[in-house]
Amino acid sequence: MQQEIIDIENSLVQEQQTAPKKVIHSWAMFDWANSVYNLVITSTIFPAYFESMTKESSESGITYVRFLGRKFVNTSLYDYALAVSLLVVAIALPILTSIADSRGSKKKFMTFFLIMGSLACSGLWFFKGPSSINLGISFMMLACIGFWSSYVFSNSYLPEIAAPADRDRVSAKGFAYGYVGSVILQIVCFVFIFKPEILGGNKDTGTIQYQFCFILVGLWWLCFGLYSIAKLPTPISALGIQTKKKNVFVDGYKELAIVWNQLKTIPVIKSYLGSFFFYNMGVQTVMLAATLYGKSELGIPTDNLIITILLIQLIAIPGAYLISKLSAKIGNIPALMWVVAFWVLLCIAGYFVPKEGIYQFYALGTCVGFVMGGIQSLSRSTYSKLMPKTKDTASFFSFYDVTEKIAIVLGLFTFGLINELTGSQRNSVLALMLFFICGLIGLYFTNKKMKQLIQTK
Repeated sequence: MQQEIIDIENSLVQEQQTAPKKVIHSWAMFDWANSVYNLVITSTIFPAYFESMTKESSESGITYVRFLGRKFVNTSLYDYALAVSLLVVAIALPILTSIADSRGSKKKFMTFFLIMGSLACSGLWFFKGPSSINLGISFMMLACIGFWSSYVFSNSYLPEIAAPADRDRVSAKGFAYGYVGSVILQIVCFVFIFKPEILGGNKDTGTIQYQFCFILVGLWWLCFGLYSIAKLPTPISALGIQTKKKNVFVDGYKELAIVWNQLKTIPVIKSYLGSFFFYNMGVQTVMLAATLYGKSELGIPTDNLIITILLIQLIAIPGAYLISKLSAKIGNIPALMWVVAFWVLLCIAGYFVPKEGIYQFYALGTCVGFVMGGIQSLSRSTYSKLMPKTKDTASFFSFYDVTEKIAIVLGLFTFGLINELTGSQRNSVLALMLFFICGLIGLYFTNKKMKQLIQTK
C-alpha cells in the first residue's frame, strides 16, 4: 500500500525531464543566498540584538518599548512587526505572481525583491536603540518582505526544473545549500561578535560587531542572489506570448480564485493544504520566535543562543536529506505525519525547559534542527507533486505561499498576544502545540484520501 501511495504521488503530475545539473545548482544557489537572512538574522543575531536595544522600561520583569505612541512588550512588538510584514506579502503576492506567469517575468520580480531585501538588511546598521526604533522596525519589515516575496518565485521554479520523482531530492538540495551557506557566514559573523576588538568595538557595551554583521548578510544575500538569478532559465509566459492584463490588481486575485477552484477538484491536495496551514503555523513561528524565547523567557546568554542556532543549522542539513529518504520509503504524507508528531513532542519539551537550562536548550535545539529543514523541504516538494500540470507555476505556488504567510501571521500574532496577556512565552509555546496537533489530524485524513484514490484506480 505504501508503494502505491508513492506511485500515486508521482503520477499526479505528467512525466518530464529534470533540468541539467548546472540549472539545479543555480536554483539551489538562491537558497544559499537568501537563507543567510532567514537563519543568520531572524533566527540568531537580530532577535537578540533587538531585545537588548529595546529595553526602554521594565515592569515586574517584563520589558516594554514605545512604538507609534503605544507601549508594547518588546518581544511581542517583534512578533507583531513580522506578522504585519507577512500579511503585506500575502496580500501582494497574488498580483505579482499573476503578472509573473502571464509575462514570464519571475526573474525580474526575484531580482527586485532580492535587491530590496538585501539593502534593507544592510540598513539595520542604523538601528541603535529605542531612539531609532521606527527606523529599525521599518528596515526589519522591508527585509522580511523582500525575503519572502523573492522566495515564492524561487519556489515556483521547482516544478519547472525537476521531474516529480526528483522533486524531494532537488527541494532538499536547495535547503541543504541554504543551511551550508548560512553556517559559513554565521561562523564569520561569530568571529566579529566574539572578537569585536577586530572592529574596534567592545563586547560588553559596543554594537559595531552586530551592525557589521547586518552589512555582511546584506552583501552575501545580494551578490550570490544575483549570481543565481543570472544562471536560471528564462521562464515561459503561461500564455506563450507577452500579454498585458486589463487590471493586474483584480486579475491576480481572480487567478488565485481559479487556482482554488482547480484545487477543490483534487480532494488530496485540498486536504493537504488545510493540514499544511496548521502545522506550518507552528513551524514558522518556532523559527521566528525561538531566539527571543531563549533570550527573554529562559534567560539563555547570547553566546549560548548563538551556539544553539549554529547547532540547529548543522543538524538541519542531514535532517533534510534523511527525511527526504524517509519519504521515498513510506511516501510523503506518512513521512510528514511522523515529523509533525515529533514537533508536538518538541513543544511539550520546550514548555518544560527550565530557566537558564542551557544544556536542555542545546538538546532541544538539536532535535528542532533535525526536523526543521526536513519538514520545509518535504512540504514544498509534496505540494509540487500534488499540484496539476500547468504553466501557471507562480500562481499555484502563490496560493501555497499565501496559505503559508497567513498561517505565519496568525501564528506570530497568537504567540505575541498570549505573551502580552499572560506575561509568559511558555503559554504561547503550548498554543503552538495545538497547531501541530491540528496539522497532524489533517495529514491523517489526507492519507486516507490518498488510499481512497488508490482504491478507485
